[in-house]
Amino acid sequence: MQVGDILRKKAARVATVRMNETVAIAAQLMRSGNISALVVNDVVRTEGNTAVGMFTERDVVRAIAEHGAAGANMRVSHFISVQQLVSCSSRDPLEHVRHLMNRHHIRHVPVIDDYSLIGVISIRDIAAAFDEQAMATREAIPA
Repeated sequence: MQVGDILRKKAARVATVRMNETVAIAAQLMRSGNISALVVNDVVRTEGNTAVGMFTERDVVRAIAEHGAAGANMRVSHFISVQQLVSCSSRDPLEHVRHLMNRHHIRHVPVIDDYSLIGVISIRDIAAAFDEQAMATREAIPA
């Protein structure tokens, strides 16, 4: 099974936040969308919107834990690592993405095809896909 198989079942909209927005704005976006992560975009004049990282509920907690109430007014860019964006393509096998998540200790990975952000895959998406696959296999085996 590939990442694209999961994306076809999910909503097409990808929730994003600009890196110069505040933690409070990002938290409000996550709350209103009932999601736990946002793709962080940087507006670059030569390349348009460029995905540079992920901002998650963990980052909100870290901002408040480290800076108190002032953390809510800090920029998203302060809490993401922009050195190396961990991403995948829609053609990647789920096993590969699960390995990336385990190696980098992350739960959400942006899906980028031909330099365009097309979705986000989560560890929950992968677990559900493996569960469905296991159920289908179990049902196919005669008793």
